[in-house]
Amino acid sequence: MKISIVVPAFNEEKLIDQSLAKIKAATAAFCPLGWESEIIVCDNNSTDRTAKVARATGAKVVFEPVNQISRARNRGASAATGDWLVFVDADSFPSFELFADVSQAIQSGKCIGGGAVVVMDQADGWGTFLVRGWNLLSRLKRWAAGSLVFCEAAAFRHLNGFSQELYAAEEIEFSVRLKRLAGSRGKEVVILHRNPLLTSARKMHLYSFSEHLRLMLRTLIHGGRNLKKRSACALWYDGRR
Repeated sequence: MKISIVVPAFNEEKLIDQSLAKIKAATAAFCPLGWESEIIVCDNNSTDRTAKVARATGAKVVFEPVNQISRARNRGASAATGDWLVFVDADSFPSFELFADVSQAIQSGKCIGGGAVVVMDQADGWGTFLVRGWNLLSRLKRWAAGSLVFCEAAAFRHLNGFSQELYAAEEIEFSVRLKRLAGSRGKEVVILHRNPLLTSARKMHLYSFSEHLRLMLRTLIHGGRNLKKRSACALWYDGRR
């Protein structure tokens, strides 16, 4: 068994070193099982030292010129050689215990993929409320947060990966299709919750509550069609870091 960890990264030189260090340490959870692992970073047309920092850690680095999260994840997956894919955002910090939970889900033979609940560093006020709401929705709907998505590689390819029509919420759209595939194969999609994924709360500090609210309202009003435009998804693409 081989696990490929794919890390999409756009101008992440401030955090990617820490993230990759945590990812590498967490892969030790696979060692007692005799599983191999690899870490692939997709440099999504960064203008900073993201790729250089990633290479210095020993990660394999590939390049995606079109600045879009789904394309970056798909490009990283195309270079992966593992039986299972684990997508981790470059501002997230998985633990040994979380990867052990991932391995248990894989070993069960019942799981085709899934995600994990999240906890944010330095989150407070409305950010904490938002995260709690998301975690509840994630578990109820079995929608994986984009900061951590894992999936059987063959199933990922069968589904043609993440939708490249979307510039945000592609993980939710992917989760819906993955659940449908799981049902047809007698499998399940799971949201792990014993050991949450630690991820950065920087969006809560870089963008105001009103900016988040406006995006959510526009998405509701337009039924998500606005997420097909890069210009409408500034929270992910305007470069604030």
